[in-house]
Amino acid sequence: MKNINSFITRIDSKGSKKGPLRGCTVAIKDNISTKGIRTTCGSAMLKDYIPPYDATVVEKIKAAGATIVGKTNMDEFGMGTTTETSYFGPTLNPHNEDLVAGGSSGGSAAAVASGEAMFSLGTDTGGSIRCPAAFCGVVGIKPTYGLVSRYGLIAYANSLEQIGPIARTVEDAAKLLDVIAGVDVKDSTSLDIGKGGKYAKYASGEVDGMTVGVPVELIKGMDKNVLEPFESSMEQMKEKGCTIKEITLPSLEKAVAAYYIIAMSEASSNLARYDGVRYGVASGFGGDWNQMFSASREIGFGKEVKRRILLGTYALSAGYQDRYYAKAQRVKAWVRKEFENAFKEIEVVASPTMPVLPFKLGEGEKDPLKMYLSDSNTVPVNLAGLPAISIPAEWDKDSGPVGVQFVGARFQEKKLIRAASSIER
Repeated sequence: MKNINSFITRIDSKGSKKGPLRGCTVAIKDNISTKGIRTTCGSAMLKDYIPPYDATVVEKIKAAGATIVGKTNMDEFGMGTTTETSYFGPTLNPHNEDLVAGGSSGGSAAAVASGEAMFSLGTDTGGSIRCPAAFCGVVGIKPTYGLVSRYGLIAYANSLEQIGPIARTVEDAAKLLDVIAGVDVKDSTSLDIGKGGKYAKYASGEVDGMTVGVPVELIKGMDKNVLEPFESSMEQMKEKGCTIKEITLPSLEKAVAAYYIIAMSEASSNLARYDGVRYGVASGFGGDWNQMFSASREIGFGKEVKRRILLGTYALSAGYQDRYYAKAQRVKAWVRKEFENAFKEIEVVASPTMPVLPFKLGEGEKDPLKMYLSDSNTVPVNLAGLPAISIPAEWDKDSGPVGVQFVGARFQEKKLIRAASSIER
């Protein structure tokens, strides 16, 4: 298929042939380290970077017997909702090549949707697994913060991002989660939750007696072509014995603004290392270090990355940190607390994954603010550190895929897998 992933680098796996993924193929997002293989983050800054080690999740996948077939295209450093900010060009939607595949893990979702790989790994900082899963009509899981090791993930916003699986079915996504979940001594943010695991067996579709909350804030102003498939999915759950309950989470109205302040601030700090000396391309030294650093970053970073670095640096600058960054952190705590209170009365939260249909190519680049606002249903999950899953709804072939999102309390992935499998086609 022409330009589905923009580029793909073949890797030969020497992993176990007896593991739970033996015979399976996996594609890896290009911000996850692969020993001896280019890992570019979709950026000119790292176009020739070859890591000397595998990320923990890559080690686990190899040990499980899978063959890693390639690295997948992504928005530059994970900054985007369409995969159009990649230095290597956009990823096209396998269902309609006039549409984007979503982002930032667009290549990972497109690889699964087009049959180039059985599974893939993406990363999710504000919806970057769930958005392309919704736009490409596949399943994507954003795990609880700390469930999956981040060792070997090239950082964008450390406090928000997680590695997670993408697959064609809920059970397959859960099988990959079984392999990659678990504490890692090399990642201080990973947590030991005891026995855990065995997620795949919960893809039973049994939801009788489950209570599902639908926040009014996440369905208000929704495109009718997105809302109707979502409402149809909720009706299916009712027929299987669920109680659907309307709830309100006022903090969600402020979540997008808070998310972008926090994410951009952390990006400003994380990407400071790419100066042409420590990491990244160099412009050449003419006797002035400051000019060299500036020139290296000018040629190495794309427009969207530069925009976010500038905004993040401003938010952290003297006189503005309390006004912006500290206030955003208070909103983050507010969002987390409201979800915690909600889960005292319900088991999962449901909403459309994305409030809009897949963008046409070029549409997001013309209006960055529109692209940011399209993350309204996904970013609250990352602020609260919660797990979420996107599952395809029944959708109109002419308008493009639509996703339904389920959100759970911390480390309640099993409930999400049950809920999602109940509406799976």
